[in-house]
Amino acid sequence: MYKVLLVEDETVIRQGLRELIGKSTGHFEVTGEAANGVEALEYLKCELPDLLITDIRMREMDGLTMVARVREIYPSLPVVIISGYGEFEYAKKAIAYGVCNYMLKPIERLELVATLDKIKLALDRERGISSAPAAGGAAEEAHTGGDARKLIRDVKEFVKLHIDGDLRLQTVAGKVHLNATYLSQLFKAETGMNYSEYVSDARMERAKWLLAHTRLKIYDVARLSGHQSPKHFMLVFKQQTGWTAGEYRDRYGQQSSDENDNV
Repeated sequence: MYKVLLVEDETVIRQGLRELIGKSTGHFEVTGEAANGVEALEYLKCELPDLLITDIRMREMDGLTMVARVREIYPSLPVVIISGYGEFEYAKKAIAYGVCNYMLKPIERLELVATLDKIKLALDRERGISSAPAAGGAAEEAHTGGDARKLIRDVKEFVKLHIDGDLRLQTVAGKVHLNATYLSQLFKAETGMNYSEYVSDARMERAKWLLAHTRLKIYDVARLSGHQSPKHFMLVFKQQTGWTAGEYRDRYGQQSSDENDNV
């Protein structure tokens, strides 16, 4: 389930949008709300959503000003603009900030579904999640073959979507209705690596992405990539990459900026 930050100053409209998003797709959930850009920026200091949906005209700070500031922190965070104003100038500014879509109120459900589906595909690709079923049908595969591969694929997707959550073997085994010991053995047999190793690698990859693509503080990077202790995270990061987290950000964050400048 991808996390959405919804920014709208009208409470009734915000509630309606939250319900519409919940009913329109099973892949997105509104996990954060803000009444204006100031509140949204405060939220983003400690939480990283997968998608930002915001109105344009709001008190305190309007949506476009907020998106400009968000781009300084999260250059690649998907953003959808909604507004009751159809002026071309707003659309041009929204496009300049690299928003995924610009939708006018009242929101058409089919347009929202199409927009969220498109964003989901991009997020899936970014996280290495397969959006299509594996080739071959169940009738062509043995029970311990196709079923096992699908199960492990589901486990991997769960890990990537809940990288900052409780990923203990017992917890995940419960999610897929298996005995923890059996899941551990099955995961090793199918992937050639231990489940704990896979989780550690996935969390480290998420940390690298956050360091390269955001300006979050190191302790926030540690928390959002599932590392409980920032001190332990920095130690492990240095051991695995040969760089400190700050050195990695300087090297690859700057590289990403240079690439964007050359586009």
